[in-house]
Amino acid sequence: MISPFIDREEERSILEEEWRADGRRLIVLYGRRRIGKTRLLFEFAQGKEGVMYFAEETPAHLQIKGLQEACARYLHDSLLGELTIESWSQLFTYLVQHPPHHRSYLIIDEFTYLIKSDKSVLSALQKAWDNGLSASPWCIVLSGSHLGMMSDLALSHTSPIYGRRTRDMLLTRLPFRYAKEFLRQNFEDALRTYFATGGVPEYLQKASEYETFDAFAKKELFGKYGYFYREPYFLLSQEFRELKVYQGILRAIAQGNTKPSAIAANCGIETRGLYPYLEGMIRLGFIERESPFLGSSRNSVYKIQDNLLGFWYRYVSPEKGRIETDTFRYEECDMTQYFGERFETFIRDEVAPLLYPGYESGRWWHKEEEIDIVAIDRREKIIVFGECKYGTKSARDAERILRRLRAKSECVPVEEGYSKKYALFAGMVGGKETLKKKDYQVFDLEDIREIIG
Repeated sequence: MISPFIDREEERSILEEEWRADGRRLIVLYGRRRIGKTRLLFEFAQGKEGVMYFAEETPAHLQIKGLQEACARYLHDSLLGELTIESWSQLFTYLVQHPPHHRSYLIIDEFTYLIKSDKSVLSALQKAWDNGLSASPWCIVLSGSHLGMMSDLALSHTSPIYGRRTRDMLLTRLPFRYAKEFLRQNFEDALRTYFATGGVPEYLQKASEYETFDAFAKKELFGKYGYFYREPYFLLSQEFRELKVYQGILRAIAQGNTKPSAIAANCGIETRGLYPYLEGMIRLGFIERESPFLGSSRNSVYKIQDNLLGFWYRYVSPEKGRIETDTFRYEECDMTQYFGERFETFIRDEVAPLLYPGYESGRWWHKEEEIDIVAIDRREKIIVFGECKYGTKSARDAERILRRLRAKSECVPVEEGYSKKYALFAGMVGGKETLKKKDYQVFDLEDIREIIG
């Protein structure tokens, strides 16, 4: 059974605009494995006519033959089906000379497989585009999962098709407000699942088979035959050759090493040699460089941005020996700290923008002090300081946290004249209404669920 299609309204709308527009259309769609590119294209193609070719990792002559046959079937062109075509140039030239009679799509899914087997496909496409393909009724969509290859060979200024594409679209992870629609778990367990896997549709589809996070994690994350047990390896091996180095860096960051010098020392490499690896993973969205909001970029740190990689290298990778020998005990695995970190990120990225629309926001830190959320409205001169505490807080603990937050906020460089607000985000908060009467903003999971919608 085909799963329901969730969100991607903006992306689908852009594709529809491209389809309806007059003239040439060459669209590049790219994104990581399992992010939902094929499903998006399938939905886009509904009610339209054209060719959707699913490329495979096979020799070039088989790929050429496959696309040739697909085009021949759609065009009802027996001659094209019988011709001996030995190059991409020949095939694209034929499509220029024998275009469809009306608007049609030509979608090549996993286009990077074509590039890997024969890079001349790009120059052949460029030549055909310049020689008449751009004037044909074809709406061409090239889709690929190999992010590095798509960026370097299909999108960069050195690419043969540079300047020809009319739109490029990076398909990213779903935010939680849409990701939760896949799951049949309660709100808290859905959050934990999201913190462990992220907003990748196929990951969420697998998680939807389970009613609780614990049942899902035991079998699919920590099970040696689980769906996710080797997924990070496949994800990295698709993009990088020096797999051991990249795995070492991710393991180091997951263990709490966030400065380049500490990461390099943990991996046994020189600090200056570390940066190309870091930049490569930043470009692919695996890690991020974070600077303190309202602070100096010299205090930047590196974090694992991808939820699955963050969880896997923190908890699964160190336990592989025990998992393989069936001596691992899931009940002994304390994930509280990790969920706390992801809860902070979730509040900053998804909840704060809804609560404080139009505010600039981020995390602030200096020396030993840190504030999880600082949100500022420069026009209205309002600044909000927030703390995120995953779990339950008593009334006494909550008030202590808020008093401490008020004290820490004095360290943040803010112009005079700003109205200061203080907020606490937690799983459950005792004495919430009493704290609100003291002019604090207090939000528990029930409030957060209403905010998210």
